[in-house]
Amino acid sequence: MAKMLRLKWMSISVGAVFAGLAGIAASEAADCPRQDALGTSRVLSVDAKTTPRVGLKSFPQTLPLADHEVVLTFDDGPHPPTTSKVLAALAQECVRATFFLIGLHASEHPDMVKRIAREGHTIGHHTWSHPFMARIPLEKAKSEIDRGIAADETALKGASTTTPSTPFFRFPYFEGTPAQLDLLQSRGIVVFGADLWASDWNEMTPEQELKLVTERLAAAGKGIILFHDPKARTAAIMPAFLRYLRDNGYRVVHVVPAGTSQKSADAH
Repeated sequence: MAKMLRLKWMSISVGAVFAGLAGIAASEAADCPRQDALGTSRVLSVDAKTTPRVGLKSFPQTLPLADHEVVLTFDDGPHPPTTSKVLAALAQECVRATFFLIGLHASEHPDMVKRIAREGHTIGHHTWSHPFMARIPLEKAKSEIDRGIAADETALKGASTTTPSTPFFRFPYFEGTPAQLDLLQSRGIVVFGADLWASDWNEMTPEQELKLVTERLAAAGKGIILFHDPKARTAAIMPAFLRYLRDNGYRVVHVVPAGTSQKSADAH
């Protein structure tokens, strides 16, 4: 396995891939530049009433995915230098993902927030400033949630609201209290954990990250995968990772809120 990955990595030079992506960086996700693109296999509607919390790293249940189906998620953006590279890689393969945005970052880079949505991806919420939520009082936690949602919505639509257009939320560090979980469920907001992750918060080379995440995925067979789009190493491996998915028979599922029509999801 490791030898195969090394060969695959060698055959996909990061620099060469990025050079090829430059011309399609702003492409709509629905536009497939290559007939052999990975693509997005289906859209999955997620409803807080039936699946209020998903992700086996944190909860006993996860999304109803078939074998070799994956949901791609990215935390902590937007960060234009690297988020733009991740978006280009996703566009190249006609793949749609979910981005859990930090409100502070969204307020600093509203054009990037709009681009994420324009290219067909789902925008979820990840607090205002990424605190350890389980270590702060409930009222402060509520403020972090609401301020983050309001910042994301303002960047996206130009109007501040604490009612998210996409009611998806992920706790920083996957830390939340029962009261915070109950609050989000009462507001109809789905809490996302993950089924596996790339551990890209740790110092490692792009090659090491690619090997780690593909081996974990091969062991799990399917699942919600967590990456961080502000990480340069993750931006570097994304083209090779997506080609690994295609070459090994994986299918990408795009998650949207319940009530989103197929037509709206296609235009999302």
